[in-house]
Amino acid sequence: MKTLTLSLKKKWFDMIKSGEKKEEYREIKPHYIRQFIKFEPLKNDLIRDYNFHNGFDEGEIKGIEDELLNLKYDVLDFSLAYPSRAEIDQWLTFKNPRIRIGTGKPEWGAEPGKLYFVITWEA
Repeated sequence: MKTLTLSLKKKWFDMIKSGEKKEEYREIKPHYIRQFIKFEPLKNDLIRDYNFHNGFDEGEIKGIEDELLNLKYDVLDFSLAYPSRAEIDQWLTFKNPRIRIGTGKPEWGAEPGKLYFVITWEA
């Protein structure tokens, strides 16, 4: 089973837990691409193929998005900061997470007009 694990600040954790926040955002950076494709060793070329130091052009973003849309995770685990697995009240688990590239809602932490990795899930 493939699990995507992301840590959250308390504000966002609580909003997701209550059902108010329905998507999470991550900046388009090599760190997150590596985290998202860690189960896909053949996709490591994706990391080498893009010019991370000078930002991304529109074609590169489309290429990254195409790769991410093909990733299939079974479970999404959100943690409040970095708890141990024993701290069960500091974990949220959802099914069928998906990753796309797009803009987000400012009330959920996104800057207007900025592109992010947008993570969605099923309850």
